[in-house]
Amino acid sequence: MALWVDKHRPTSLDKLDYHIDLSQHLKKLCASGDFPHMLVFGPPGAGKKTRVVSILRELFGPGSEKIKIDQRIFETPSKRKLELNIVSSNYHLEVNPSDVGNYDRVVIQDLLKEVAQTQQVDVSAQKRFKVVVIHEADLLTRDAQAGLRRTMEKYMSNLRIIMCCNTTSKIIGPIQSRCLLVRVGAPTVPEICKVLHKVVKKEHCGPLPESLAVKLAEESGRNLRRALLMLETAKVQCHPFKENQEIPRMDWEEFIRVVMAQVLRMQNPESLQIVRGQLYELLNHCIDPTTILKTLARELIAKVDGDDIKMRFAQEAAFYEHRLRIGQKAIFHLEAFVAKIMSVYKRHLMSMDM
Repeated sequence: MALWVDKHRPTSLDKLDYHIDLSQHLKKLCASGDFPHMLVFGPPGAGKKTRVVSILRELFGPGSEKIKIDQRIFETPSKRKLELNIVSSNYHLEVNPSDVGNYDRVVIQDLLKEVAQTQQVDVSAQKRFKVVVIHEADLLTRDAQAGLRRTMEKYMSNLRIIMCCNTTSKIIGPIQSRCLLVRVGAPTVPEICKVLHKVVKKEHCGPLPESLAVKLAEESGRNLRRALLMLETAKVQCHPFKENQEIPRMDWEEFIRVVMAQVLRMQNPESLQIVRGQLYELLNHCIDPTTILKTLARELIAKVDGDDIKMRFAQEAAFYEHRLRIGQKAIFHLEAFVAKIMSVYKRHLMSMDM
């Protein structure tokens, strides 16, 4: 049984519920004879992957949806074997090279060269090229991006690359200059409410109170994927829906509240060591480091009193988020952020006692 977020995912540009102008531009681009490399970026849950799937259908028709999952083995120069799952159809491949860490350059070079050197065998195909979709492109190493840059230049006749990422800050300039940049902004609260009402109507589990729909949209942080997951969870917990229904929080969010309480309870090396273990726990459960930092900062700012200390917490969060984006080991920057917050909060408490 599929989740609502997958079950009701649109499969064509005409069925998308928001950013209608963008959908029309993409449709015209697919119909033109000169389809470029593309860099699709925007916040999580904005609909980047949905739009990429719709673009593939517009380019190649329903055949792009007949996909299979293969496990490919790549070999590094040191003879190390790398296993990577690849989603593919007759017309495209989807890959996430960041899954193999610092060896992503091997995957990029071998896979793209193999795809680019083969002609399109389907004579009925609407386009004479194949498309490679690279997810989480902002996590690619500099070496992998350099290799990708050369491939984009050399095999333009047989290959198009669509990259998806949350931010362009980690994508090197030469790649950005070779791509059409497509920004998919987060949907507004009314747009999310419209989608929620539409899903509830399709599932025949309404009515959905407008106040609850707005609450779900705001609590999700304008993340449509998360809003749909929260809606389905709310339906399981209490149906029919109620206006004052409690919105369930994610387990990892509750855990970050525990981390926040530990930071504010005690500011010493022993407390920092406890928090380090809690941060490792979150990272081991694949919670994005930037999401951890932002959520922890929001919880801390909401808990303390005084505009000065709130502003200082926000400044430190912005500083360490930047360090997190340009650095490598996430735990270093998260722990440094916590240590700095402990130091700032300790001085704040001491100044109040004086």
